[in-house]
Amino acid sequence: MRSGAAIGHQGFSCQPETCYLNFMPTDADADETLMLRYREGDADAFTRLYARHKGPLYRYLLRQCGQPAVAEELFQDIWLKLIAARAGYTVQARFTTYLYRLAHNRLVDHYRASARGLPLSYADDCPEWAEVPAPEQLQPEMQDDRRRQSERLLALLAELPEAQREAVLLKEEAGLSLEAIAQATGTGRETVKSRLRYALAHLRRGMRGAP
Repeated sequence: MRSGAAIGHQGFSCQPETCYLNFMPTDADADETLMLRYREGDADAFTRLYARHKGPLYRYLLRQCGQPAVAEELFQDIWLKLIAARAGYTVQARFTTYLYRLAHNRLVDHYRASARGLPLSYADDCPEWAEVPAPEQLQPEMQDDRRRQSERLLALLAELPEAQREAVLLKEEAGLSLEAIAQATGTGRETVKSRLRYALAHLRRGMRGAP
């Protein structure tokens, strides 16, 4: 695959503001090692990275913007930005943190360019009274209810403020830690915890009330 080719989610210098941790990968199959190999011209390393992360990244974008065409455009922009920045890439954080920092920044640009502007939830922390225990299990226990409950969960997820929904998606879809989410979104760890707490409380209440 050519680096400058269009990228579809069905196929196929780390910048200072995106990378904070300082470690070196030891696994030859690690994301960071593959990105370093791609930096040196190994196109197959990029293909493996793309195949590994395309699904979670696209779902994250789609859940955030709610429009497949827009999600596809953002998806391609993010990968093309990564391709363009490969020559300056160094390992200062996990690759997933780097990738989702690019994604978060592109989403913020998209929001700012839209008629709505940047959602208020990106600037406002969740209220302290929202602190409740996280749900032990969001998936339904009964096999025959799985599809209906899954649809309900997605509907509840769509109701969340953008910043809270993003925190949930980065944790569940991308598998990021609290620290990595904070780095990817440029917010504090406590803000991430608060957003997750409030979001999961909303999801739990909604799932309990589901038919």
